[in-house]
Amino acid sequence: MRVAIIQFPGSNCDWDAWHAVHDVIGLPAERIWHKSELPSEVEAVIVPGGFSFGDYLRCGAIARFSPIMAGLHRFAENGGPVLGICNGFQILCEAGLLPGALIRNSGLEFRCLTQCLEPVDSTEFFNKAKLGERIYLPIAHGEGNYRLEANALAELEANNQVLLRYAGDPTEGFPYGNPNGSVNDIAGVRNLAGNVFGMMPHPERVVAPYHPCLDGIGVLKAFFAPLLDAQPVGLAG
Repeated sequence: MRVAIIQFPGSNCDWDAWHAVHDVIGLPAERIWHKSELPSEVEAVIVPGGFSFGDYLRCGAIARFSPIMAGLHRFAENGGPVLGICNGFQILCEAGLLPGALIRNSGLEFRCLTQCLEPVDSTEFFNKAKLGERIYLPIAHGEGNYRLEANALAELEANNQVLLRYAGDPTEGFPYGNPNGSVNDIAGVRNLAGNVFGMMPHPERVVAPYHPCLDGIGVLKAFFAPLLDAQPVGLAG
């Protein structure tokens, strides 16, 4: 195992994440129950989407106290790469591993659609040159409205910590623009160190020919680029 996918009660995208990482990207991955220790040999962690603990109190508020989170904090503080997707993004914000918070969508509706997104030049792997000017990923959330205090938002933007922005593309049939009211159209961010990523869209849901597109592969490869560059002979790229 090189990639751990944390499974909470209510996770529902853990198998999708496993398929995308193990079968498509080619990195050995396993699902790890939230009451377990984070294995010492892990090189990257995914916190998947779903409804951890039924989203009681608020999204991610209970999951942040799960036993595995202490190990995740240590892993992240030591520079280990962490990716939170949808509910995973919410959990990472609640746990203080990413700035900001996710609140109810501005329209108070659950939004489930294929969303046009604009990648932002954030890291040497996550940028427009690698991913393209526009990509299309599904979203499925009721609490995706990203909020941040004004001073912290200014720092986030100045430090190039934004990963993705919601973008309208009526010519391609996706006229929704910002689907949830997120400040500055933000759909994903990273920490200042550049090893903890979080996003509301689901790259793991668009990695196979039967999906609407394959844009999720590029996003996941951008996250796993350091591991893929160093992977042993015999693993798929």
